[in-house]
This record gives sequence, structure tokens and C-alpha cells, in this order.
Amino acid sequence: MRFQTSLAGKRILVTGGTTGIGRATVALLAQEGARVLTFGRHQIELDEALANARDVRGSVDGLVADVACRDGIDRVFVAVDEKLGGLDMLVTCAALGAEPIHEMADDRWRYVVETNLIGTLASARQAIKRMARQGGGHLLFVGSISAEIKAEGESVYSATKAGIQAFAETLRKEVAEKNIKVSVIQPGSVATPMQKCSDDEKQQAIGNDAMLYAEEIADAIHFALTRSDRTDIVNLRIEPRMQKTS
Repeated sequence: MRFQTSLAGKRILVTGGTTGIGRATVALLAQEGARVLTFGRHQIELDEALANARDVRGSVDGLVADVACRDGIDRVFVAVDEKLGGLDMLVTCAALGAEPIHEMADDRWRYVVETNLIGTLASARQAIKRMARQGGGHLLFVGSISAEIKAEGESVYSATKAGIQAFAETLRKEVAEKNIKVSVIQPGSVATPMQKCSDDEKQQAIGNDAMLYAEEIADAIHFALTRSDRTDIVNLRIEPRMQKTS
């Protein structure tokens, strides 16, 4: 009986793969033999992510693009077709943090929604079109426990992650007959650039079991992607043992 799916040769797009959870995921999936394409908004961070994934069993390629923009999504999926020749898996990591909506400029909070929620939906739409033509695939969205704990100060961010959660759980019913799996990973506190604290404070939080390494979330993503064809990890919540929930 087969209980796992090999990632060797799998064509995977990772959105927001230039920092944090995305960068760790790109490196791990490529190490497992996948052909990975990723993108982010800044060339310097893209170069660092590609360097971080050197000497892997698979391959990694990337481009500079903005998931919040229609032309950015269009360019990414042109690259998917040209460089990968199709798509087996989509992992959406692109996201921005936010403040309470009344403390943000109008353009700023709208841009967070465009990045976190609209960018995820747009990426999924393009991925589904390709996966349906080839007979199946796997969509994995990185959400957040913010959708459930609704912590003070996270109104905009929580709204985007709750939107992803509702979208994924509904979409799963819509694409199951197309042999497309849908999963959501819900991380708690993770030591990424999104955290508004110093590197020393992050390390202290990790030492106190109040924060996780990005690589630990990447490992959970790997777990979800490598289950058998019959198995769908619908929701996987992963958080540090001493996670704050308010």
C-alpha cells in the first residue's frame, strides 16, 4: 500500500517564496527533488532565496513579480508554462502583516487585502485551469490561526486569513471531482520578517517555546503534500507549545 507521494520531479509554484515560510519551503521541496518556481517583490530577496536553495536534488527558478497585481500573476503563470511546462502543486505563502484598519492609510490596507487574499485567489484560479487540463493537482494555502483567535490589532490580517480559510474549505468541494486536493496550513507564531521584534527577541521566544522556526512550518507543508493520493489534509494547525491566543 502507498501512503506517500514522492515530490521528485513534481512541478511546484511557491508564491512569496523569497522570505520566511516561503523561503524555507522552497529549499525543502527542492531538496526533495521537486522542480520549484517562486517569486517575490524584490530582486535582492529573490537572489537570497535562490542561494538558500543551492545544492538540491531538484531545481529552483524564480522571478520578480507582485502577487497583488494582475500583470504580476500573468507573468508568473507565463513562467510556469515556459519553465515548468505545467503545474502539479501550488503553495501560497505570499502575505503581509497589518495594523488595525483605522490606523492604516487607505492604500495600505487595500494593498494587504490584494496581496493576502486576492493574490491567493488569483493564483488558485490560474493553477486550477492547468491542473484540470492535466487531470489533477494539489493546492495548499498557508493561512493563520489569526482566523480563529482574532487577536486585538489584527483586524485586517485576520480578515484576509479567514477569507482564505473559507475559500479553501468551499473550493475543496468544487474541485474534488477534478482530482484536485485542497489543504490549509494554519501556523501560529513563527520567526519571520513579519514579526515586529528583533532577531534576538525572536530567538528568545523560540527558546521559550513561544515561537517556531519557519522551517518547522515548511516541514508541515511537506507533510501535507506528500500524503497518498487518496488522502487530503484539509486543515493542519501548527503552533508553538506556549502560543499566545489573545
